[in-house]
Amino acid sequence: MSNGVTNGTSNGHHEEDTRSFPHSSHFPGFGTHAAHHGSDPDKWGFSPIVPPISLSTTFKQSAPGVYPKYDYSRAGNPTRTAFEECIARLEGGTQAMATCSGLAATCLIVNLLKAGDHILCCDDVYGGTNRYFNKVVARFGIDIDMVDPINLELFESKVRPNTALVWLETPTNPMLKICDIKATVEMVERKFAGKEKPIIVVDNTFSSPYFQRPLDFGASLVLNSVTKYINGHTDVCMGVIATKDEDLAKRLRFLQLAVGPAPSPMDCYLALRGARTLHLRMRQHESNSLAIAKWLETGEKSQYVLKVIHPGLPSHPQHELAKRQMKGFSGMLSFVIQGGKDEATLFLQSLKVFALAESLGGYESLAELPSVMTHASVPPEQRAAIGISDSLVRLSVGIEEPEDLIADLAQAFDVVYSKK
Repeated sequence: MSNGVTNGTSNGHHEEDTRSFPHSSHFPGFGTHAAHHGSDPDKWGFSPIVPPISLSTTFKQSAPGVYPKYDYSRAGNPTRTAFEECIARLEGGTQAMATCSGLAATCLIVNLLKAGDHILCCDDVYGGTNRYFNKVVARFGIDIDMVDPINLELFESKVRPNTALVWLETPTNPMLKICDIKATVEMVERKFAGKEKPIIVVDNTFSSPYFQRPLDFGASLVLNSVTKYINGHTDVCMGVIATKDEDLAKRLRFLQLAVGPAPSPMDCYLALRGARTLHLRMRQHESNSLAIAKWLETGEKSQYVLKVIHPGLPSHPQHELAKRQMKGFSGMLSFVIQGGKDEATLFLQSLKVFALAESLGGYESLAELPSVMTHASVPPEQRAAIGISDSLVRLSVGIEEPEDLIADLAQAFDVVYSKK
């Protein structure tokens, strides 16, 4: 293509692209798969265009222990299957396992491990992941190291013979670091050549499968908090894991039954409905967030902003890696404002279109202060090392009109700094 953008090859790479984002490239057929996969009308026997919500918790057996597909809803459900089939296709996998929350999906993966194993995790992750690893998992004889993944040499130095799980989150939450998935996979394969390799997990929540497919770079599992972009309407709490590895899928299916983090059929229906428009929403999230990031960096209120963090900006330290690894960027950005907690608090309280709330990825715009909200459970010294200060604001930019969002931010800056 003359503009230097790939036509959507399966490995997710871009050729050099000097144009401004948003991207025009995408994974082949994504919108079509999002709209149809998992919902073949003919598989139901009465040909509904929209998959039915199957609320039954149990299913009739033709003889003791003999059933066609489902026996009990904790193990499987027709509505859940439709959602799982759709997400597996969107992530470029063969199987997907849905759970009742993103953290439940994390728990399911950790249940693949045993006492004496080691987890190597990137240092900047969702606060709930940090809390779960360090305050729950560590109590069961599993060691955890949290290391800056950008320094791959340092990251590699923390690999142990008993490393059983390598956990990446990219972009990271809330500092939006970009982990090099391909380089990390190659490092792990080199370190464990001829041996059983650790499971490599990538939390894809900040990107969604529309913009990034970690499985194409060799990740073992990809995890999404469905609560966020995949559902996209702030009315479902779910998680999902996708893979190409049939053995891992079999083990996770067993754990779905044994551990029991099953999502409700109604939530699966709503999440599938949300996934149908993922590609449309992500384009607007990207366009809006980039417009705001550029305005924060160079606009009329930029004197109040010390730093803007958005992978789509050339100023982002991993901007070129992001262009190679991703198809584009979501609605997530962070920035540091002048002052401290008092100024950040007043700024957030003064917003009118952005809602002061945790979570992300919905159609609506949200703003939060990670140090006292999503990452409050992270120890202060660890927050400081990562860069999560009391003046770091995180935005989840929705699909509203960008000029209205920018005007809202501008008036909030005026409220804070007109008092100086």
